[in-house]
Amino acid sequence: MEQVTFTILRYDPERDPKPYYRDYQVRITKPGMMVLDGLNQIRWEQDGTLAYRRSCREGVCGSDGLNINGVNMLSCITHIEDVVKKGRLVIQPLPGLPLIKDLVVDLTDFLDKYFLVKPYLITRTPPPARERLQTPEERKKLDGLYECILCACCSSSCPSYWADPDYLGPSALLNVWRFISDSRDEGAEERLGLLENRHGPWRCHTILNCIEACPKGLNPTRAIAGIKRALVERKF
Repeated sequence: MEQVTFTILRYDPERDPKPYYRDYQVRITKPGMMVLDGLNQIRWEQDGTLAYRRSCREGVCGSDGLNINGVNMLSCITHIEDVVKKGRLVIQPLPGLPLIKDLVVDLTDFLDKYFLVKPYLITRTPPPARERLQTPEERKKLDGLYECILCACCSSSCPSYWADPDYLGPSALLNVWRFISDSRDEGAEERLGLLENRHGPWRCHTILNCIEACPKGLNPTRAIAGIKRALVERKF
């Protein structure tokens, strides 16, 4: 495989009446090239107007979430050879989010929903002299929850998120469960009170797209099930 066709959605609101697709030829210059390497090659060597987000290149910052051949993923940790189909990649911005330009989407609403659920430790008891300790067993409960990098791949892959503009989405709800599960946190009642409505966890229909899309291998659906259980226990 000497080259791959990148079919990229392009849109400049100052010039284009609507989005369109454009093909670029990406040369495979080394083994293990990532999709981000191909995008960089296009921008640096062919078309400097191409807009996309990227930063750490290590799958940590979460800034380069894209829809590649119909699946949300991070371009910086996705090997071209693993996702190419018949010599082509179709690259689009994350679905369900307002389009700013080319592959760049507006994450304002996504982040507003994240901050709405108070993603930080809430404590009411006086702090100890040094730190709030956890047992190894208590700390282990956070595995599979704290690793979220806010890339929006899960929420933007969720049909319920597309259909209901007020639905918090799997990312925000995963972070709710992360803090409810934290033995040091005392804000469970406060957070659960925010979720007792039709736009909270009950909007999840267990489609499981969020699990497939998460680049960190997390399971938002399981976290949402935990929240539903906690809400039922709280009520009855």
